[in-house]
Amino acid sequence: MGFFQVELTKNVRVHPRHFHSKLKETLIQTLMDEVEGTVSGRFGFVVSVLEVLQPLPKGILREGFGFAVYPLKYKALVFRPFKGEVLDAVVTNVTRHGIFAQVGPLTIFVSRHQIPSDMTHDEETASYISVVEKAERIQRDSAIRLRVNGIKIDASSFTAVGTILDDYLGLIE
Repeated sequence: MGFFQVELTKNVRVHPRHFHSKLKETLIQTLMDEVEGTVSGRFGFVVSVLEVLQPLPKGILREGFGFAVYPLKYKALVFRPFKGEVLDAVVTNVTRHGIFAQVGPLTIFVSRHQIPSDMTHDEETASYISVVEKAERIQRDSAIRLRVNGIKIDASSFTAVGTILDDYLGLIE
């Protein structure tokens, strides 16, 4: 799966009331609060800050504001899937247009054109049911295995499109 350890830099802004003996702890906590759970451009979703890499740097005072800015280098665990990667996901919504599934923070849409042709949408139960095997049903909270066909990453989120047409993809029983 697409988990990586990367080195990143973040300018952490600190209010003057935090200029005391616990400044280092405040900086680290502020860094964690600001970056964990966010999307970091080309690196993907920041899961966790693992460690701050250098001793506490000297802060730069912002004239007229009183705040100090500290450039912190840190290691982070990030989640970044790639095109062609096979992932296990949980279905969150089923519509006649396709399936929405979740893999951690990533939402993946599987179009009805990327679902096997032997599966039809059942409006009453909000599911896709196999015509061949009636017991096979993809519905909300079902576990599916899919392949990522494309990913869109922007400043605050990332989404993907996928398929369950290939061998060994689809409902996980």
